[in-house]
Amino acid sequence: MDNFNALKIKIASPEDILSWSKGEVVKPETINYRTQRPEKDGLFSEKIFGPTKDYECSCGKYHGVRYKNTVCERCGVEVVHSVVRRERMGHINLAAPAAHIWFLKSLPSKLGLFLDIPLQKLEKVVYYANHIITEVNDEEKKKALAEVKKEYNTRKKALKGQALKNFQEATLKTKEEVNSLQPGKAMTEAEYFRLASRFSNVFEAGTGAEAIRKLLEKIDLRKLASKTKEEIERTKERSQSQKLLYRLKLIRSFLKNKMRPEWMILTILPVLPPDLRPMVALDGGRFATSDLNDLYRRVINRNNRLKKLLELKAPEIIIVNEKRMLQEAVDALIDNASRVGAQTQPLTVRQQPSKSLTDAIRGKQGRFRQNLLGKRVDYSARSVIVVGPHLKINQCGLPKKIALELFRPYVIHRIIESGLAYNVKNSNRIIEQAGPEVWAILEEEIKNKVVLLNRAPTLHRLGIQAFKPVLIEDLCIKIPPLVCAAFNADFDGDQMSVHLPLTQEAQKEATERMLASKNLLKPATGEPITAPTLDMVLGCYYLTKIKEKAEGTNRVFINPSDALLAYQFGQIEINSLIKIKEMKKGGKFKDLETSCGRIIFNQVLPEDFPFVNKVLNKKSLQEIVSLLIEDYGIEETAPILDEIKKLGFEYATLLGISWGMDDLPELKEKEAIIKEAEKAVNLVDEQYKQGLLTDFERRARIIEIWDGVKDRIQKIILRTLDPYGSVYSIVDSKARGSWLQPLQMMGMKGLVVNPKGETIELPIKSCYKDGLSSLEYFISTHGARKGLTDTALKTASAGYLTRRMIDVCQDLAIKEEDCGTEEGIEVYRKEGEEFNYPFSLRIFSRTAAEDIKIGKKIILKKGKIINRKTAELIGKSKIEKVKIHSPITCKTPFGICSKCYGFDLATIEPVKIGEAVGIIAAQSIGEPGTQLTLRTFHTGGVAGIDITHGLPRVEEVLENRLPKGYAALAPADGVLEDIDVRGQLKIIKFKLVVKEKKPKTISKRYIFGKAKTIEYSVPKTIEIFVKPGQKIKKGAQLFEGPLSLKEIMNLRSRKEAERYIINEIQKIYASEGMNINNKHIEILVRQMFSRVRIKSPGDSNFVIGEMVDKSRFLEVNKELKRQNKTLATCEQLLMGISRVALSSDSFLSAASFQETVRVLTAAASEGKIDKLRGLKENVIIGRLIPVGTGIEKEEIKEENLPKEK
Repeated sequence: MDNFNALKIKIASPEDILSWSKGEVVKPETINYRTQRPEKDGLFSEKIFGPTKDYECSCGKYHGVRYKNTVCERCGVEVVHSVVRRERMGHINLAAPAAHIWFLKSLPSKLGLFLDIPLQKLEKVVYYANHIITEVNDEEKKKALAEVKKEYNTRKKALKGQALKNFQEATLKTKEEVNSLQPGKAMTEAEYFRLASRFSNVFEAGTGAEAIRKLLEKIDLRKLASKTKEEIERTKERSQSQKLLYRLKLIRSFLKNKMRPEWMILTILPVLPPDLRPMVALDGGRFATSDLNDLYRRVINRNNRLKKLLELKAPEIIIVNEKRMLQEAVDALIDNASRVGAQTQPLTVRQQPSKSLTDAIRGKQGRFRQNLLGKRVDYSARSVIVVGPHLKINQCGLPKKIALELFRPYVIHRIIESGLAYNVKNSNRIIEQAGPEVWAILEEEIKNKVVLLNRAPTLHRLGIQAFKPVLIEDLCIKIPPLVCAAFNADFDGDQMSVHLPLTQEAQKEATERMLASKNLLKPATGEPITAPTLDMVLGCYYLTKIKEKAEGTNRVFINPSDALLAYQFGQIEINSLIKIKEMKKGGKFKDLETSCGRIIFNQVLPEDFPFVNKVLNKKSLQEIVSLLIEDYGIEETAPILDEIKKLGFEYATLLGISWGMDDLPELKEKEAIIKEAEKAVNLVDEQYKQGLLTDFERRARIIEIWDGVKDRIQKIILRTLDPYGSVYSIVDSKARGSWLQPLQMMGMKGLVVNPKGETIELPIKSCYKDGLSSLEYFISTHGARKGLTDTALKTASAGYLTRRMIDVCQDLAIKEEDCGTEEGIEVYRKEGEEFNYPFSLRIFSRTAAEDIKIGKKIILKKGKIINRKTAELIGKSKIEKVKIHSPITCKTPFGICSKCYGFDLATIEPVKIGEAVGIIAAQSIGEPGTQLTLRTFHTGGVAGIDITHGLPRVEEVLENRLPKGYAALAPADGVLEDIDVRGQLKIIKFKLVVKEKKPKTISKRYIFGKAKTIEYSVPKTIEIFVKPGQKIKKGAQLFEGPLSLKEIMNLRSRKEAERYIINEIQKIYASEGMNINNKHIEILVRQMFSRVRIKSPGDSNFVIGEMVDKSRFLEVNKELKRQNKTLATCEQLLMGISRVALSSDSFLSAASFQETVRVLTAAASEGKIDKLRGLKENVIIGRLIPVGTGIEKEEIKEENLPKEK
């Protein structure tokens, strides 16, 4: 089964269904309650589906493997392994055809498109409420019309006046009715009886799926295709032509895949293998059964009853009712949920709708997401984590019990190999006894293996890393403190799971790619994520800080070793300022002023690393780690990090820092400052009462006064705290906390916000040390509570956004070294400075698309990647813009090339072929998403409009939604005539300079005046960017507010739209202090622009108006060009990420994302082929994914394939 490279889905014909089946299920019975054996010919029949016990027939005549494949002549059961009950299907011959609910109801209705009948009418026919004409006899029709005419002529002589007029009208109506008799015309019961009683020989009509099947059987697809094509050419109306185009596409798909439309009506119903809808015996002789068995039972019962009624030739009304019930039973079996509102929706014992076949595949609990994309694994464990300060960065402490279970197969193998036992059963017994020999074998087995540790939620790829296990006696997992940031773990009860890669290949891959010591950088930004934190920082800070007037200050030593000796003998302190005559480390120094602590710290750094001679805090330690990685590589940096960690812990312990109430001294000046502020507030209130200030100004001033008080107290705190005391050391070293916290503990808590996010005027004057009054306590908590609720809600929406991004980018990987494009995008210095994202960071790790010069000197040639040093050089220079290659302009089909991507930020090396850059991009944007705000802030002012910030804004941009209150762009060149103020609104009058006679229709919110003047009404508080009399170019922004991406595309250019998306998303993340590399956002932008709409199909199989993947479009055109045929043309589309993911070329990927039924129905009716290019498709069919080492496997496989002759 491994040698296929594409999957196709199409509608099954009745013959197909029969060929799958092993026999017809006739009885609704499942299991005989006395014998507990399946009933013959029932839903669990052994004759049809295979034996329930391995190699044993139902009656027991044949028993054992030696009779394999024998069919028992007594009970008809084939003697095989019982696993066939998971794969053998049965069938039910339906006594009356039933429509397949997916093709009937899934919009646009496929049956409706073929017959050109609206869905409402079609449903009435299927459910036996209306009749439909299946055949018309044209000869009889002519005769009938002649008769009507004859009758009119004979009777009109006898009539006069009103009676004649009535008769004429009736005759005309009858003529019209006869003329309208066409196959496919639906009519109500009353109409049918009236017409049938008079013209029964002219037409035949039927009802239900049977009649529809008759109509579908008569369709000649080729004729229908050419007829539809002619209609398209005639139609002017857009909505109508859109429908016809879709119809044409459907007909062509049916022709191409040799499918018939009548297959959408079921005559034979397949029955699912019994082990996929099991019955489980509970104690007390009761059974728990899958809902599907109930649904099948209803179908079989109704089908058998219908057969009986047909045999007995029962009255028509009874038979029609039974047929309708059968149709409903089949509907319920296929899709019970979409029959909401049906009077007889089958319910379970708990009065819930039964789970149908569709429910089994859709949604989070469905087959796709639950079983195919997410699987449970054996050989995993889970426990609470604790810190292991002694562990190296790539080690983890694994409890012995867990290790023994995880490595059990290996241990058993070793026990048998060493002769301690001779089979698995005895080996297990030895393991249960857990003697010293077992532990010795385990130690041996563990030696060069790694295990994977994972902490949920896994927001980015650093949430799973590989470690070398070290056996420990505890029951909890120990992890090295340096990896906490990557896992976002802390030790307040977090749990982690352990997984064991079983095969040698998996072990090798885990060691090469996932070892914690190889993942020191964050793939989103390229910054170190394993930098020292907390106690380590504090230890290094203490070690490198200089203490004034310490013992031995200003002593001079010849070399560092003398100084260390003096320290060991207690002649100088570790923090004393000393002079070293000659220092050779990291370059030569003469008369270096330093301290013993700094010499000790520098000993752990490489010999040629510059001597670090400053007080170290968290930031400077991070910089040192960055430099180490850049100059010495990740491999060498990891052990140095371990040494720094060891040093930090050791000296933090020696420092013996503690924190008590007395470390927070009283502030004597506080009272006076607060009294002064209260006077100022009273004065502002007086001015407000006298009407000198508006309410808005009064609020602003009061808030300003209290903010000032807080700042003054802050300065006093910095003066009063002992610079060598614990509080100062902890905050100053940035080991924990900020200056805000001591301020709240010993100064004042200050102003707080209410749940709306507005600042409450009343400040909290107390500090935590003195305690808050009950009012103050209440004010401060009720705003904080909102924060907690927000966080809980935010996690869910950030997770959903990540899921959509993953889905849209999942198939993007690095496919080749260079796509050969000359194009690129321009990065401007001024753009990033608006939101504090430095120019150097924005160009770092990207490939230059042209030579970069400073003055006349070329500092980087075209095609080379900008490293950190070059980026900083450019950042400091006067260069205003740099042209770089980008994923947006990359020409690689179905992927991206290494050149357009640049460095892989996790390794700071050129990205390798096979790197899953799409997934990394989605994770890099999604992972910090949880830290963004959820709130849409109210921007003050009277008619203040909501401006969306944070997460909702990211979603709005990526989903290409129209923002609320978006700003207008000038629809054409023009002049701003005037700005009127009417009440709370400003009216902007904009006169177009238009060449056309007719005014253009421009978005509904604007009113047309005379002489082509457009009026825009905006709230008074909004800033307007243009002045009266100013000439305005097409596409210029008229007033403040977010822009519509569609308008930017239409009125400016695609490049502008791309740049706007990138900057909008960067702005949101930068406002929260996070800098994500632009290349990740560019990958999303590439996907948003990855679809085109066909304008003319040329000689291709495309249909006008069809939406296709750009790579596929180019591929088809390339082939047409090769054959000298007419090329297809297209227009660029801009789509939101969800729509892009749903319109994926791969139906497996789209179906497992959202709207499973719609996707599968469309794919089956188009006979879609999935080329298995992305990751999800390959995970679903259980293959290695085509990225990373999976790519190497594919290449090997292709080499082994026989060459075509």
